[in-house]
Amino acid sequence: MTRRDLLGRGVAVLGLGLLAACGSPAEETVEVTPTMPPTAVPPTPAPAATPAETQEAPQAPAAADVTLQEFPVPPGAHPHDVAPALEADGIVWYTAQHQEALGILEPLTGETRHIHLGSGARPHGVIVGPDGAPWITDGGLNAMVHVDPATEAVEVFPLPAGTGYANLNTATFDANGICWFTGQSGVHGRVDPQSGALEVFQSPRGRGPYGICATPDGNVYYASLAGSYVGHVNTDTGDVTELEPPTPGQGARRVWADSLSRIWVAEWNAGQVSRYDPTDRSWREWRLPGSSPRAYAVYVDEYDIVWLTDFGANALVRFDPADESFTAYPWPSAGAAVRQLLGRPGEVWGAESGVDALVVARTATPR
Repeated sequence: MTRRDLLGRGVAVLGLGLLAACGSPAEETVEVTPTMPPTAVPPTPAPAATPAETQEAPQAPAAADVTLQEFPVPPGAHPHDVAPALEADGIVWYTAQHQEALGILEPLTGETRHIHLGSGARPHGVIVGPDGAPWITDGGLNAMVHVDPATEAVEVFPLPAGTGYANLNTATFDANGICWFTGQSGVHGRVDPQSGALEVFQSPRGRGPYGICATPDGNVYYASLAGSYVGHVNTDTGDVTELEPPTPGQGARRVWADSLSRIWVAEWNAGQVSRYDPTDRSWREWRLPGSSPRAYAVYVDEYDIVWLTDFGANALVRFDPADESFTAYPWPSAGAAVRQLLGRPGEVWGAESGVDALVVARTATPR
């Protein structure tokens, strides 16, 4: 049995400009890869510049140098979010939303197993904390959940009784190691992993808080899907400054920060990606290619390349801010329904909730 047989369905998407914003979709060849795609390695950072020489920043791999591969998970798992461990080739955590569990994928073998989170659990988001442990937003338990990666012990941090149903969505860690989270019912909050103290704040405009991210310069922002705004959270007080994207009713769904702490926003209703620059409070927007794009998730990689999931095209979309170009890569399966993206150097991971699979886009130069 080949390594690819163990790893499931491997699809290589080849060619530049599968779908470009400036023209009509081009006809491309999609080839089934007969062997296991080479494992990505973290890119080597450029050496620091010295007075005698100037080093150019590392260049992102070309849009053509992308391969997609699927990994089946147990039927009925409905994987919602995914979080790869930080080390190359390490395990990948995912939320098995319909099976009350946190899943673990071993990419080198394709094997999966589940950790049960408790009766009534309905895990939504998962991220990896500074200590390498997974943190889960669980709508069924109305709680934040921590899993010890060594013992697999499950620790539950319930929201205060008076909070009501929060419909917990996504989490992020700030520069001080505090875990911030959102609830679509109209709340955002934080939990201190050291003390276990948990606070919940009422969000502006009520229902809507969805994706959330922390920036390299220590700020926290979230997107409000129903409220169509981006919230800048004061990490001392929990207060929120509302930021208005240019398009009214755009449906800001998820957010991510680049290396300059600029905020990228997936606009669900408008089918756009937007960028907010806090240095001058300016906005820019770009419509995704195709006739009816629906931008769900956004993730910015180590080269500041922006990745989005497009429900309208059933595709992963790569946006290069340097030349403002889009490239679309169809998911290996129809109806993939990838709702969230996370990554590590050379890899962008998503959960195909519609077909019970995880998917990775390998972007680094193969070794």
